[in-house]
Amino acid sequence: MKRVLVLVPGLLFLLSATAQFNVRGKVTGKDTGLPLEEATVTIKGKETHTHTGNDGRFRIKVNTLPDTLIVTHIGYDAFEFVVTDQETEFTVGLVPVPVQLSQVVVSDSRRAIRQVMQVDLKTNPVNSAQDLLRKVPGLFISQHAGGGKAEQLFLRGFDIDHGTDVRITADGLPVNMVSHAHGQGYADLHFLIPETIRDIDFGKGSYYADQGDFATAGYVNFTTLDRPEQNLFKVEGGQISSFRTVGMFNLFNRQSEENNSNAYIAGEYNYTNGPFEAPQNFNRVNLFGKYNASFGARNSISVLASSFNSKWDASGQIPDRAVKQGLISRWGAIDPTEGGNTSRTNIALKYRNRISDSEDWQTNFYYSKYDFSLFSNFTFWLNDPVNGDQIHQSESRKIYGMDNRYTKYIRGDRSEWTLTGGFGFRHDMVRDIQLSHTGQRETVYEYMARGDVDQTNISGYASADWRSGKWKVSPGLRVDHFIFNYADKLEPAYKTLAEQKTALSPKLNIVYSPTGNLQAYVKTGIGFHSNDSRVVVKNMDERTLPATYGADLGIIFRPIPELIIHPAIWHLEMQQEFVYVGDEAVVEPSGRTRRMGADLGLRYQPAKWIYLDADISYARPRAIDELKGADYIPLAPELTSTGGVSVQPFRSFTANLRYRYMKDRPANEDNSIKAEGYFVNDLLLNYSRKRWELGLQIENLFDVEWREAQFDTETRMYNEPAPVSEICYTPGVPFFARVKFSILF
Repeated sequence: MKRVLVLVPGLLFLLSATAQFNVRGKVTGKDTGLPLEEATVTIKGKETHTHTGNDGRFRIKVNTLPDTLIVTHIGYDAFEFVVTDQETEFTVGLVPVPVQLSQVVVSDSRRAIRQVMQVDLKTNPVNSAQDLLRKVPGLFISQHAGGGKAEQLFLRGFDIDHGTDVRITADGLPVNMVSHAHGQGYADLHFLIPETIRDIDFGKGSYYADQGDFATAGYVNFTTLDRPEQNLFKVEGGQISSFRTVGMFNLFNRQSEENNSNAYIAGEYNYTNGPFEAPQNFNRVNLFGKYNASFGARNSISVLASSFNSKWDASGQIPDRAVKQGLISRWGAIDPTEGGNTSRTNIALKYRNRISDSEDWQTNFYYSKYDFSLFSNFTFWLNDPVNGDQIHQSESRKIYGMDNRYTKYIRGDRSEWTLTGGFGFRHDMVRDIQLSHTGQRETVYEYMARGDVDQTNISGYASADWRSGKWKVSPGLRVDHFIFNYADKLEPAYKTLAEQKTALSPKLNIVYSPTGNLQAYVKTGIGFHSNDSRVVVKNMDERTLPATYGADLGIIFRPIPELIIHPAIWHLEMQQEFVYVGDEAVVEPSGRTRRMGADLGLRYQPAKWIYLDADISYARPRAIDELKGADYIPLAPELTSTGGVSVQPFRSFTANLRYRYMKDRPANEDNSIKAEGYFVNDLLLNYSRKRWELGLQIENLFDVEWREAQFDTETRMYNEPAPVSEICYTPGVPFFARVKFSILF
């Protein structure tokens, strides 16, 4: 319900109707007193609007006084008030209410999509580290090692491997690892604790000037909570010897007129044996802490620190023939000595200065210490019939980086500009990055690659948002300069190989909003992903920063307040899918490629107690320079869909039924071998009281047999007379139930 507040008696009613007045204010949550970011402030009866920053403040220009403003935010009751004074900075406290789809404001495609994601997160909370990426519409994942390795990713007709063509960040920290021992762009998100996630921002395509390396199919950014609403202690237990516990605790919260500060810590322990005959012995420990402080009305800092360590055994991929012949079950292993361990420690500091009501500056410094060790065997006894083909990939890495962002707002009589500029750098110092042929995780038979990498990315960008009436035009330009250095330890004499390369990435987005419930957009841009330093310095004539050229045409339409429809068609061409295969220390150039497709997103809330969502993605990925029929891109997805229904028949009880579907897809270039599709359902039941919660989560509700990671691989089992090329896979999780109990205080 909207409430009307007349803030100052109408002494200024006689002001000229042609004058313009700047109205300033701050929006907070009435329950917490904390500032609300991304609240929408609209002039009633007009399309003029603005949004609050992370300090909750806004500034909007009105033509007459008095005038009526409406403030809305996801999860809060709309607030309407009359302004008759431009001198006072108003504070508006919004009252929390259940999250509703009708609270989404269809005024900016990027912001509207982010608000829909906030509704999704409130309605269908994240329950595991894997769920973090599954929340992104159209993004599919496959886990190779039950939570040990980073997930294999699929988006917009790309088999992204572990992150080659999607840029992933968390609180400004880069997640993708350049020149990684296991593969370019390797993105391991397991250092995040799901309960600490506040928001997920994402965008498909290469249309955003503030997104650089790897942002070809899209980008994803995770933001953690500044302050938990309550302290939390949770324990989970279930089948396959699984156990998890999480704690999240506020340390202090100091509020005053001049200075505000708070801090909290969180920790997680995760253990499971998995459904495999050879126990996984999977262990993961996460620690996280965050401190926030504001100094006066214009300065704030945020400091975070996190650390995680993970260790596991793995059964690896199994050949289809071994299961069909009865040599092993689908939960068995050909080489049960696979596994590994990894760790990452992060420190980041973010500083913000509101220079003036129309200027903003942000700086982010970060440091990461990362270690990785992985033992795998994909071909069994193909290359070494005596000792087997186990390989070891390892590295030790330090990342240093900084990002800066300046924003200037210019508001005229009939239009407004938002000018943004930024620059930064990232330096990866990787020591003893190697690929070796090993046995039983101990004996080293041969080093196939070994050396030190130093890679630097210096970047700058500028973009502008011009708004006038129903139009918004956003041009942008990004420049990235890379310095690649590699010292090969397998060479007889020391020598550092070096190469440099620069990429220019222009962008142009055009948005047309004929009404407050309909928006059409065209997005275009050039993106790129960097290649592995070990390849770049040895193949200087090859494409170092292969570019993508893309365009989207779409609309966001709300025919009724309870329904949002988001269709889009898109086209993307890649200059060269030239990637380094860390498993073999070789290069696989696959030439130019073209992808065309369509996305459809649906969100419907016919009543406050029921929420339905569905995302469908179709893609046609093809190699441009190959003959028809031999131009399929192996493992590239063609049709995927995710969605579900969430019901809350009464206040304390919620039920969520989710599905994910992937159609059969080519596993080789001529589509003679297919990777099997699947349709899997999960169920989450939750009963909540003020101080505690009880939940039941069931993965693979109907216990279907499905294959998660799949590859067409040439392998030879022990004493087999000849190698065989066929599908090797890791089986998808069976029916798996676990109970959760949480204490809130």
